[in-house]
Amino acid sequence: MPKPKKIINDPANAVEEFIRGLLLQYPNRLAKLANHHVVLKADIASSSQVHLLSGGGSGHEPSHAGWIGNGMLSGAICGGIFASPSVAAVLAAIRAAKNDKGVLLVVKNYTGDRLNFGMACEKANAEGIHCQMVVAADDCALERTKGITGARGVAGTVLIHKIAGAAAAQGKSLQEVANWANAVSARMGTVGVAMDSVTVPGADAINDRLDENTIEIGLGIHGEAGLRQSPLLTAKEIAQELITTIQKYGRTSGADGEIVPMFQPKDELCILVNNLGGTSNFEMSILAQSCVELLEGAEFGAQVTRVLVGSYMTSFDMHGASLTILNLSGAPDGMVALLDAATDAPAWGVCDTWNRTAARASATEIPEVVVAANEVSAGSLPTLTVPNFEAVAKQMIQAAAQKLIDEEPTLTKYDTIVGDGDCGITMKRGATELLKRLESGDLKTEHPVSMFAAIADAVSASMGGTSGVLLELMFRKMGSSLAREETVGVDQLQAILGTGTDAIILYGGANVGSRTMLDALVPASNTLVSSKSLADSAAKAKEGADNTASLKAASAGRSNYLSEETLEGTPDPGAIAVALVLEEIAKLV
Repeated sequence: MPKPKKIINDPANAVEEFIRGLLLQYPNRLAKLANHHVVLKADIASSSQVHLLSGGGSGHEPSHAGWIGNGMLSGAICGGIFASPSVAAVLAAIRAAKNDKGVLLVVKNYTGDRLNFGMACEKANAEGIHCQMVVAADDCALERTKGITGARGVAGTVLIHKIAGAAAAQGKSLQEVANWANAVSARMGTVGVAMDSVTVPGADAINDRLDENTIEIGLGIHGEAGLRQSPLLTAKEIAQELITTIQKYGRTSGADGEIVPMFQPKDELCILVNNLGGTSNFEMSILAQSCVELLEGAEFGAQVTRVLVGSYMTSFDMHGASLTILNLSGAPDGMVALLDAATDAPAWGVCDTWNRTAARASATEIPEVVVAANEVSAGSLPTLTVPNFEAVAKQMIQAAAQKLIDEEPTLTKYDTIVGDGDCGITMKRGATELLKRLESGDLKTEHPVSMFAAIADAVSASMGGTSGVLLELMFRKMGSSLAREETVGVDQLQAILGTGTDAIILYGGANVGSRTMLDALVPASNTLVSSKSLADSAAKAKEGADNTASLKAASAGRSNYLSEETLEGTPDPGAIAVALVLEEIAKLV
């Protein structure tokens, strides 16, 4: 078996080093308790509220230290990897949090955690510290009748931290805060699904209990067995499994402890879609969407007003997720406000709530602004002072396009040697489309602004490839830049080639010497501005194109992949195409 890959130093010191890293990330908010793997609020000594402490084995981050902050936990006791913290560590944390209001321990339902936290709670009470413990048992993967251990404490524990922590921040008494914690616990359930099991740091081999075709419904956060294994399911099928399991598991109702369905149609729900550590955000969003769609669909008919998605209770890098459903309908007055109350716990994000009084704003798409091709009003065009522009422009386009069509074999030959062989064909496609649109009248040539936009549209529709998009960028930039002028004359037209060339440099990243069309375009555009002569510009373009044959390296385009021996002696076909076009145009001036 391959050895697992983890970013650690020594597994024996991993928890200590994790805590050090956490303290560096939050230097003003967190502090470590001396001699123990306990993280506390830096200002815990000056706080007079009920203090919530939680914890357990490490490996579930951001639980539990990520929930330390105003409105959530006052401290976290970090055990070894998947191991309960010691009684001594828990008791030390309680002593550090001691005040007149008391301390509440929120403990996940695992035997080691219950015993060690429970023993520390009793020792603290013996010392005169007011301390209580509540147990989170939200896992619906195991039947209620299965043994004395009962349901495990999993991701729903974080919602207990949030609501009970908000109650403590409001100055509630220890008993009131404990009551809130138990109220939350009674109204929620969680089930997870794993694509792969977890491999802990320090293990000699990857945990391969789940093969490439198998997933497990209800797998625990330590890799414990769940409900059943299953062939791979879609996100919708996984959501169906999770929701149905939670619904059937039910919740306790009233003082008699009657078990009722977790929720009814029209109930208001908060869901927490928890990343077990190794699942992409992309997958998590798809699963969240699938859960909400099913919960609000015909089968369940509920309304999901809060959707929390992210890493809340992980299992190192387990590829999987869990769903927690908290029923808010019929909840004690104030629970929703406590859930929504602000907290600065670093791992808690802002929940964007839906109040059900109207459709979700996000359900309404913002209309697309559609602009028809060449939609430029005549009144908005700058004044054109170039005589006989349209007639000359048509002649130039016809001549240039025909030249590219005629020279396709030459360009293809060059590109077969120094590229991927499609330059000539690509240029011919663009040229053919230009002639077609010119003949049909679809290529507007009355004004340079609309003409360059029309050429860009034709190039976009026909050429493809890198050269196609670069030329489209060039012509679009030429058109948009001229549109901002008040008057377009010969000087502006001579300068605009440089503007388009600069756009290719900006967006494409190449320049002179890269063995691309820029080796012809840059000297041509510079010369056109300086000499005002299209013939001189065409000559410089040819000179630049011919010189690419002596360039032994290319820093852009397909030629970048080729050796010096392959490149030497063959010019760049894109640069040659530019030179051919300018030479042909120059003949008409």
